Amino acid sequence: MAIKSCFTREEAWKLLRQYNSDPFHIQHALTVEGVMKWYANELGYAEDAEFWGNVGLLHDIDFEKFPAEHCVKAAELLAAAGADKAFIHAVCCHGYGLTAVTDKPEHEMEKLLYAADELTGLVWAAAIIRPSKSVMDMEVKSVMKKFKTLNFAAGCNREVIEKGAAELGWDLDKLIGQTIMAMRSCEAEIKTAMEKI
Repeated sequence: MAIKSCFTREEAWKLLRQYNSDPFHIQHALTVEGVMKWYANELGYAEDAEFWGNVGLLHDIDFEKFPAEHCVKAAELLAAAGADKAFIHAVCCHGYGLTAVTDKPEHEMEKLLYAADELTGLVWAAAIIRPSKSVMDMEVKSVMKKFKTLNFAAGCNREVIEKGAAELGWDLDKLIGQTIMAMRSCEAEIKTAMEKI
């Protein structure tokens, strides 16, 4: 049985824009949305792809305006907008161990969000310094090299990425490879969307 999203994609987008105006945060939200939808379809959850995508889109809803209350303020904002408990848990548990949130990622989708959130930032940082400025020609070994260079994209938490891979029962190469594929699937669409911001 499909998990029904409490928001349409249009409603989720309006909610994101209500609290986010910085192009960096909007691009990240769109990237995580696309990655989560790709994973839903790849892993046999196609009927839940809208739910996965909306969770990805809104996962950092509070970060731009309330960084000190990240994942805590999100619960309040989402509840006020009519989100149900499952949606709020799915969004907020990616802050487990990093914020005041005590709810652990449980569902495979939540574990993927936890793992891929930080990783998309690292992959994108590696992509924009390439001549192509794209993930379309990105390889796992290039990302792994940057992963091991701790002063590169220093804000991307490597420990979270490793923990996320372990929670999924995946090795790091698999998580990176799959996330690159997921990012490729939505790169053109995100570029078009960002031109309208």
